Amino acid sequence: MGREPSDSTLEGEEVARRPAHQGLVRRVGLSLLHTREASIAIAGVALVVYFQSTAPAFLSSGNIANLAGYAATTAIIAAGEVMVLICGEVDLSVGQVYALSPFVMYYAHGAGVPFVPAILVGLLPAALIGLINGLITVVLEIPSFITTLGTLFLINGLTLTISGGFPVAPEPGAVITSIFGGNPLSQILWALGVTVILQFMLVKTRWGMHTIATGGNLVGAAEVGVRTGFIKIGNFVLCSILGGLAGTLDCFRIGSIDPLAGGTEIMFMGIASAVIGGTLLTGGSGTIVGAFLGAIVLGILKDGFTLSGVSAYTFDMILGGAILITMLINVRLSHLRAAGGGR
Repeated sequence: MGREPSDSTLEGEEVARRPAHQGLVRRVGLSLLHTREASIAIAGVALVVYFQSTAPAFLSSGNIANLAGYAATTAIIAAGEVMVLICGEVDLSVGQVYALSPFVMYYAHGAGVPFVPAILVGLLPAALIGLINGLITVVLEIPSFITTLGTLFLINGLTLTISGGFPVAPEPGAVITSIFGGNPLSQILWALGVTVILQFMLVKTRWGMHTIATGGNLVGAAEVGVRTGFIKIGNFVLCSILGGLAGTLDCFRIGSIDPLAGGTEIMFMGIASAVIGGTLLTGGSGTIVGAFLGAIVLGILKDGFTLSGVSAYTFDMILGGAILITMLINVRLSHLRAAGGGR
């Protein structure tokens, strides 16, 4: 018969197992540390639990539809802003492009162009504005903050001029409306599609690698053959096109086109989503998935506060604090990733 293990033997086995368990916990912790999206996803889940407990209507179908529409629009704009921010630039005019493109689409359709081609026509001035922003920033070496601040006012004036300051109502029919953002599911699918495509482009293609290199070390990237100017211009064009797309999808969802829609509020929400999601304003680092999650978290906060009866002023205070805290955390985590060889 074998001997029963003594207490000292059992304690020794427990001690031997403990380092392995602790090592697993440490590896999981480090994995989360190197995943920018993990913290914002956890925060989003915690907010859903909190607001559902304080406002039972939070997870109702109607409220989820409102949340999806808001978050999808913000996420599409945030995706474009991420590409520009990674380059070390910023686009302040994208919120006005959001308002302009639907009007161009509306007038193109009024001139006899079918709705789907008219949507593409509406995106053409968006691309042109992005090209102008990029050329002025790169060729004339004007800071992008100044460049896009100027085009922000120019586009706003142009939109008000061609619209006369009055909203209009497109009549695309049920099928076009349903496909292009007329219901929460289609709009969130558009946002997910943009997120997946741009995240793949950012991490798996040469364009993405050159974008990160341009923002991370402009001089070094240029010395190894990266066409940094071309990369910046291309990302400005991409950002403007996505702004126009977001505005077009929203006009079908709302059922009208307002010359005062979008503007600086939607632009700042896009930038805030990018920053909260892990994109550095200093350039060289960012994630499209993180920006998508950031847009969802902002939507949850805004919607949850509304249902809970909290003042909008409080939302702005919390948003400002969240941006500051997130930037501090992101900078610190970037240093830790660099020291540990993480992404």
